[in-house]
Amino acid sequence: MFTLSRRSPALLLALAGLVIAGCGDDDAGGSAASGADRIDVVATTTVLGDLVREVGGEAVDVTQILQPNSDAHDYEPRPDDVRDTAGAQVVVASGDNLDRWIGDVVEQSGSDAVTIDVSQQLKVRLPGESEGEEASKHDPHWWHDPRNTETAVEEIRDAFIKANPGARAVYERNAIAYIAKVKALDTGIAECFAAVPARERKLVTDHDAFGYFADRYDITVVGAVIPSQTTQAQPSAGEVAELVRTIEREDVKAVFPESSVNPKLAQAIAKQTGASAEYTLYGDSLGEEGSPGATYLGMEQANADAMVKGFTGGSGSCRVPGI
Repeated sequence: MFTLSRRSPALLLALAGLVIAGCGDDDAGGSAASGADRIDVVATTTVLGDLVREVGGEAVDVTQILQPNSDAHDYEPRPDDVRDTAGAQVVVASGDNLDRWIGDVVEQSGSDAVTIDVSQQLKVRLPGESEGEEASKHDPHWWHDPRNTETAVEEIRDAFIKANPGARAVYERNAIAYIAKVKALDTGIAECFAAVPARERKLVTDHDAFGYFADRYDITVVGAVIPSQTTQAQPSAGEVAELVRTIEREDVKAVFPESSVNPKLAQAIAKQTGASAEYTLYGDSLGEEGSPGATYLGMEQANADAMVKGFTGGSGSCRVPGI
């Protein structure tokens, strides 16, 4: 369930005005809303946008709120988000407070869309933050375990079928094909890390976003530049000094910046400790079109490749056939 955050009266009035204006448009809801073969879907994050397009195919029109390399942790909804949501039949949210702002967007849009929080049915769960604005029972970075992504795809498929029964065959066929690719990705990444000695699989990232990935592939999380699951936290001087000592003590070979986080502190720590900082990970967001992390499958293969290279000093790599 989403909790609506507090907003200023001026913002609420402005958003309401946009919804009223949109309702007066002759094309409100779009042709997909009236046709039996397409539905309008809003996805909050880049990962969900990719999954929604894979499952929906030509039977969905997708509005993706977050854009590549953006940070869900500090996102503030725009009037356009409210307007786009007003005509949606389905809203797909990531959950665990990562995109907690979607509750405001749906509320202010006046939409009667079905909102699904894919985190509710996931099979693999890790503990979340215990305090702060983004405190949640579970770690919100669930997609870094492909088994959770399989579950999310099934949830999306079922929501689409319920909203648009006439396209059931499309959604079922697409979901089966995509889940097969996710399973192949999972198997391939596991094989890549099995070739790296366990003592070398030591991970230091920009923030604590890779717990699921590390847990799935038997990687030791040594620490994070921002010692939190949210990028909104700030490390203290003492925490940075302790991380430096840990990296040196554990002989960590690489510190991994993230595509959606300022890399300067990670690079400085790497320079101070003699570790590499040349391999970037995709944590909270997919990369731009044309980048290795432009899709979910590409993102996780790119992450595995970067980690293997970092762990092995560049002597190893990871390529999953067919991905």
